[in-house]
This record gives sequence, structure tokens and C-alpha cells, in this order.
Amino acid sequence: PALESAPLSSALSSIACATHVECASVGVGVGVGYEACTAEDLDQAAQEEAELPPNFEADAWARLLSAVQAVHAKEPVAHSFEELYRCVEDMCLNDLAAIVYERLEAACKAHIEASIDVLLGQTPDTLAFLTLIDACWTGHCDEMLTLRSIFLYLDRTHVMQTSKRSLWEMGLSLFRAHLAERPDVGVKVRHGLLLMIEKERQGDQVERSLLQTLLRMFHDLGMYTAQFEGHFLEATTSFYASEASSKLQTVDVPTYLQHAKWRLQQEEQRVKHYLLPSTRKALVQAVRHSLLAEHVSTILDKGFTKMLELNRLDDLGALYSLLQLVDALPKLRAAFAEYIKRVGASMVSDVEKERNLVQELLQFKERLDLVLSQAFCANELFGHSLKEAFEQFINVRQNRPAELVAKFIDTRLRSGNKGSSEEELEEVLDKTMTLFRYIDGKDMFEAFYKKDLSKRLLLDKSASTDAEKSMISKLKAECGSGFTSKLEGMFKDVELSRDVMASFRGSPHARKMSASEVELSVHVLTQGYWPTYPPAEVTLPQEILELQDMFSSYYMSKHNGRRLQWYPFLGHCTVKANFPLGKKELAVSLVQTTVLLLFNDADGIGYRDILQATGVDDKELKVTMQSLACGKVRVLRKQPKGRDVGDEDIFYFDTAFKHQLFRIKINSIQLRETESEAEQTTERVFQDRQYQIDAAIVRIMKARKSFSHTLLMSELFQQLKFPLKPPDLKKRIESLIDREYLERDPTVASGYRYLA
Repeated sequence: PALESAPLSSALSSIACATHVECASVGVGVGVGYEACTAEDLDQAAQEEAELPPNFEADAWARLLSAVQAVHAKEPVAHSFEELYRCVEDMCLNDLAAIVYERLEAACKAHIEASIDVLLGQTPDTLAFLTLIDACWTGHCDEMLTLRSIFLYLDRTHVMQTSKRSLWEMGLSLFRAHLAERPDVGVKVRHGLLLMIEKERQGDQVERSLLQTLLRMFHDLGMYTAQFEGHFLEATTSFYASEASSKLQTVDVPTYLQHAKWRLQQEEQRVKHYLLPSTRKALVQAVRHSLLAEHVSTILDKGFTKMLELNRLDDLGALYSLLQLVDALPKLRAAFAEYIKRVGASMVSDVEKERNLVQELLQFKERLDLVLSQAFCANELFGHSLKEAFEQFINVRQNRPAELVAKFIDTRLRSGNKGSSEEELEEVLDKTMTLFRYIDGKDMFEAFYKKDLSKRLLLDKSASTDAEKSMISKLKAECGSGFTSKLEGMFKDVELSRDVMASFRGSPHARKMSASEVELSVHVLTQGYWPTYPPAEVTLPQEILELQDMFSSYYMSKHNGRRLQWYPFLGHCTVKANFPLGKKELAVSLVQTTVLLLFNDADGIGYRDILQATGVDDKELKVTMQSLACGKVRVLRKQPKGRDVGDEDIFYFDTAFKHQLFRIKINSIQLRETESEAEQTTERVFQDRQYQIDAAIVRIMKARKSFSHTLLMSELFQQLKFPLKPPDLKKRIESLIDREYLERDPTVASGYRYLA
């Protein structure tokens, strides 16, 4: 029967395992006499050789069992591995593989049970217990590897031909099954592992190799997720939740952020050294949640404002990167916008600090831009929030910021603004344009800018024509040509006036001036381009009146049909003054000149006499006399002394006047804006707005014929670009109804109809 299922060589090798000496003689005999044998002889020899020794199975297993027990006992094996391998091979070839597998499994099971059971109750010390488990597991792995090398033929033939588990898997299954039967062991191992990790988090040194081995044991046994990972993540969440609450109460936010960053790095190292890579995502998420996500509001409330105020860019960058990990950037963005609105509204509402408001806003914007670019990675959404926050707070006081921005630009473009190069001036103008974009009342800005520009041009106080034109180009690019057409017209008038004066000086009319010591220069302005100046009465000296008449005659001869209207309050003069202590040239306004020339005929003149002689308004004259007798440069003396000018005061030519400069400017009063001027400018803007509202209403109703009140209001808010209030719009609608441009629609509630 053996020969029917196996070749002759296999039968010979099986016999060789049982009887070593006989095997040699038979093998030689067969090898020498094979060709001389007949077929009948071969059959007979095969039958004789296929017969196994009577105790073959028992002897072979006894030898293998002895080896298994020696391996389990960590003692030397009596036979060589080659002999044992041959023995396993012989048993498998003789249909004993299943028996060998079962007996080996039983032997391993008994040994594993004994190995684990002996651990129970050995030591209450957690670390010592983990060391014992580690030794047990390591020993088990070594033993199974050794046994597999002995039973390799079984593992490669019988196991692969059947549904049996490999010897290594069998060992893992037995170890796992017995651990499941002894839950106390698994719980104690898990508790020990969690305790070691907690101690490491608290700063103690632990044996990471032990942690690595035991966690790999859980993984190899298929128990990592069920027995360890879930409990580990719970312990992690609990540990860091407690730590976060404690830290936030004892340290400032920047320190806490650095701590959170350090903790995340630590957990990454744990994954690298002993945790499984599959745990990383859940672990990092748990740490981020406990340290950051749960405390975003606290972190922002406690430290965000202070970091912004102190401009701590590194800390703000750390905050941004950490909150990005927990998808909390929307909250950070909301806090950023809220800070800008709060601080900005406080700045704009502080009336006492209006003088430096624009400069402070520019510095505030520059600081926020730095935070945005360096700390917040130039995040586009944060940039939108910054823009929206500025637009909201800068229009809290609807018209005042527009006026202040115009005045700020005026101070920068005015001559005497020393200490800055053209490049620096251009940079300041660019930054100021950013604030201009946020302002709703751009028409208010235009009115004040035009008024200030007119003074700079007419009084020759502009620092740079190139800078002026550059600013107008910026406004044109931002608001269109319609916004700057009048401003450009003002420049054209100034340039044309130079040509007019050049032509005038070569005309016959100018030859009459040759005998006069007074030189005349005139700006001819187109009334539609320039601000509206109220007419002012002043009695000018006869010399000046004669020069005005000469120019008027010349101009009317060249431009028939035009009308000239003189505005003396915008005129300025250079007056030669002969003081006893030296000659000076005084740069003064035309009104100041009129006053000073009175002192050519008298040394002392009373205020009432000056008022009568000049014909200037009382309030305006008092300001003028203050500039001459009470300012920094006092060419007149006032009796009695004091800062205020009274009706009974007497003024004298100051014979003791002296000054280190030859040319002295006293006409800065012309550049100052009085409260009445500002009020008049504001009032004109409001009047223009009413005209624009009326025109928009008529334009919409003419196109629609009939429209509801709600839709009309919505359309007006879309079309008109300046700040609007519903009550103001309602008043204009009522005004148009009274003037019969509109009527109420009787067929529709709250509706209007256009009247052609």
C-alpha cells in the first residue's frame, strides 16, 4: 500500500528513519543490483520495505515531544534539528500530519496556559507585571519560531493543503484565547500601559521598548483596537482636558499655545516610537480637541486682544496655525473683525483726538496689514473681514472722517511739509487712498478736498505740482473722471492764468503800471470749477484798485461778454516794511496788507477806526488783528496787551520789531479753515445730495411709471453712493409730490405714479 501512494525513493527514506543501519545496506544493495532485478523482485522488495516498524509513530512523536518540551523549558534539545525535521517529514509522508498537528497544538496550548496562569497573583507592582508579560510574550514568540523551524515540513505541506492555521497563527490564536479567558491579565496589562504613558506625559522617564513590545503584542494578537486603543484615547482626552483647564488658569495665552504645540509634537513622537501608525489620526484629533477646540472662545477672550495690541506676530501666527488644525479660523476671523470694529469705532468717536485721527488710522491699518500678511498667512477671508470692519467703523460718524481725510491730504501736499521725500509722500498718499475707499461720503471728501486744493493753488502753497496731479490721478482711477473733472479744471485755470498774465504784462495796459511800485498777479478762475466763495466787502488801497481796473480793462478787451468778480480775501501780498532795526519783507494776506498800509499815515490807530477804514467784517477783522499783534510774529503792538482783541484796543507800529529772517510769513491765517467755512461746505454738500436724490427719484419713476414705496427705496439705496437715511428719502419724495412730479397711486397701497 505504501508503494501505491508514494515512489520507491520515498519508501526507502521512510525505512531509513526507522532503522539507520539497515537503511544503508538496503540502499546500497538496491543501488548496486537494481538492473539485475526482475519486476517480480522489485514488487516483493517494495512490499518488504513499505512495512513500518511497529512503534514508528510512538517513537517518532516521543522524540518530537521531547524536543517541544525542551524548547518550552528553554533547555537544550537532545537531537539535531536535521533529525527532528526528517522525523516530522517521515510522519507527514505516512499520513500522520494531522495527528502531529493536533498533538503539537495540544502541547503548545498546555504550555501557554501554564505560562499565563503562573503570572496571576505574582506581583501587585504594575511595572513588574508588565515586565513578566513582556518576558512571557517574548518567550512565546521565540518558542514558536523555534518550533516552526522543526515542524517546517508540516507547516509547508499539511497546513497549506488543508484549512488549518499556520503554526505561527496557531500560537497567536492560543495565546489570544487564553488571554480572553483570563480578562484580569488583559486589564492589568492595559492599565499598566496607560499608567506608563501617563507618567511619561507628566515628565517621567519610562521604558519605551517595553511599551513598544507590549503594544505590538496586542496588535499581533488582534486585540489592539478592542483592548487598548479606545481606552487609550479616552485616557488621552481626560488627561489633556484636565491639563488644559489648569493651564488656562495659570499661564497667559501665548505660553499656553506654545505648550499645546509642544504637546502635539510629543504625541507625534509617541506614535513614532511605540504606538501604531493607525492610532495617529485619532490621537492627534483627541489632543487637538481637548487642548484647542474645547477652549477656542476662552483663548480668544483671554489673550487675542492683548496679542494684537502688543503686535506679537509670532504668537498670533502660532494661534492661527493651531486654530487652523481644529477648523476654528471662522471664530478667529470673527474676533479679528470685532477687535477692528471696537478699536476703530473708539478712535473715530473720540472728538478730542480728531486732529491726529487719520494718522492713527493709517498706523492702525499698517499694523493690521502686517498681522494679516505675517501672522495670518495673507488669508483672503481675513482680508475681506478687515476691509468690511474698516468700512463699518469709519462711517460711524458719516461725514466727519471724509472731511478729516481731505484735511490730512491737504497738510501733506502743502508746502512747508518738510522731512519727507517724494517717494515717502507718494507712499503716504497711497495709504490714505485705502482709507478713502472705505468712506461712504465721497462727495463730502470731494467738497473739502476741492476747497483745500483751491487755497493751495491760489496762495501758492502746494508742495509739488507732480504730487498734486498724482493724487488727482489716484482719485480718477478710483472714482472715475466725473469725480475729478472740476479738480482738473482748477489746474487748467491756474496754467491759463500764467499765460494771461504774460500777455497782460506785454500789453499797453501794463505800461501804465511801470510808474507804480506795485506788481500785480491775477488768477482768472472759472466759477463752475472752484468752490463757492461768499462775497466779502473790503476797502482796498487806491493803488491796488487802480491795478485791478487796468487788468479788468485789458481782460474785457480780450474776452468780450465775460464778467470779472474780484475776491480780495483770497489775495496775498509781499509788503516791504522799513523797521528801525532793519528792513523786512512780509508775506501777508490782502486784508492784512490793507490794515498795515494804514500805519504809513499814523503810528497808533484804534480798532474802531481800522474797522471803519477797511470796511471788513468785525469778526474777520478781529482775527486779522490777532494775527498781526498777538501771534508769533508781532509787527504791531496792542494796548492793552492780551490775546483777545477788543473794540477799545489801540494798535501801534512796533518800532522795536526784529526777526532773524528777512522774509517773514504772517498769512498762514488764510490757510486756516474757520468753523463757518466748514459748516458752509457741509451745508453745500447736503444741498447737492438733495438735488441728487430728487434727480434719482424722478429718473426711476420716469422709467417705471408706477412703483411701490419699498422698491423705490431699495432702488435709491443701490443708485446713490453717499450715506442715506430713510426719513431723508421720504422727505424728498414728499417734496416731489408737492411739486407735482409724483402722485400717490390710488390703486396700490404705498405706491407712487410718475406725472409727465
